[in-house]
Amino acid sequence: MSDDAEDLAETQRQHWQSTYTAHPGMYGAKPSAPAVHAAQAFRAAGVTDVLELGAGHGRDALHFAREGFRVHATDFSPTGLDQLRRAARDQGVAGRVTATVHDVREPLPLPDSSVGAVFAHMLLCMALSSQEIHALVGEIRRVLRPGGVLVYTVRHTGDAHYGAGTPHGDDIYEHGGFAVHFFPRSLVDSLADGWALDEVHAFEEGDLPRRLWRVTQTLPR
Repeated sequence: MSDDAEDLAETQRQHWQSTYTAHPGMYGAKPSAPAVHAAQAFRAAGVTDVLELGAGHGRDALHFAREGFRVHATDFSPTGLDQLRRAARDQGVAGRVTATVHDVREPLPLPDSSVGAVFAHMLLCMALSSQEIHALVGEIRRVLRPGGVLVYTVRHTGDAHYGAGTPHGDDIYEHGGFAVHFFPRSLVDSLADGWALDEVHAFEEGDLPRRLWRVTQTLPR
């Protein structure tokens, strides 16, 4: 990683830490619409365990746990995961939730072929280079069992904030302190190489609104 990329990564880590500290449970308790969809897709695929990347304070991880899945939640913010653990205890699902501080630029802390599904809501479109995103999807492929399902969401180049704010190269723009990698469709397609690309669903979220894709892809058996 270059010095500029390392500086951006550390700045983003500190920004998320301070944001979760200042705004506990900032996204609320209600699960995201992609998580509700993913839980249904995972159940249809016979999955019983989920790895969530970029879980934050846990609204989606907790939804998976309430739906009966075993959940391994990761995030690079210890503050966010502390909030997740407290909420899991309060909701009586702590026995189904494991939370680990982890930076997705590093190898995933799981053995090969050890999990049935992976969920990542707006994690792949954080301040990650295209090379780091490809490496992460390679790690996801490594830890998924054959037939495992990946559901992820990303903001794309049709979003109103694409091209706005501070440019960092590689389709990464920083706006309001948050750096986002806006995905062209070609990046989605390249990440699905060797997978079954089941769906690329366009949707909107939030007040801007943010424009995203929800991508579902399955690892061949």
